[in-house]
Amino acid sequence: MNRNKTLLLQGLIAITLTAFSSAKAQDNPYPRVLIETTAGPITVELNPTRAPLSVKNFLEYAESGFYEGTIFHRVVANFVIQGGGYTTDLKLKPTRPNISNESGNGLSNLRGTVAMARTGDPHSADSQFFINLVNNDRLDPMPTRWGYAVFGEIVEGMDVVDDIGYGATGPSGPLAKDVPTVQVIIEKVSLLGAAEDE
Repeated sequence: MNRNKTLLLQGLIAITLTAFSSAKAQDNPYPRVLIETTAGPITVELNPTRAPLSVKNFLEYAESGFYEGTIFHRVVANFVIQGGGYTTDLKLKPTRPNISNESGNGLSNLRGTVAMARTGDPHSADSQFFINLVNNDRLDPMPTRWGYAVFGEIVEGMDVVDDIGYGATGPSGPLAKDVPTVQVIIEKVSLLGAAEDE
């Protein structure tokens, strides 16, 4: 009898903890990730409400460890820093299929926002992202063209972003310009609060 009561109590505790974890997840609709770099830490708050495809894509790359050992390979002062695709020897990592463009979601390319990088094809975004160093509303969509989809913003570490953004750059490997002369390596990208939720 005592054993049955103990098992029942353990079951009730497990159900309560599961419900509590679910409630916590719902209380935080804007998850945060920590980007650990050789220049310092950067914390990004994601916006899955406005950019669900971009956030899901970014988190899948992050959770798989894809970003570890990639670099910020394109740095343009008074514009953006871009990374998440090239290794330290300036080789592109193979990526999953591209995602649809979510620009026009109401989020603007303001200073400190994070957006999906892409080629001239509006639906060519894969793993690469950029952080706006200044207000770049010219990257927002217009009636005649697609924009660049914002999916998050820096909440801590903008000083680190600025340090990266105003460092010396030049040509390197296959890239003709804008590569930092001192490499900035992404060491890890992790979802904050995941351990607590478990």
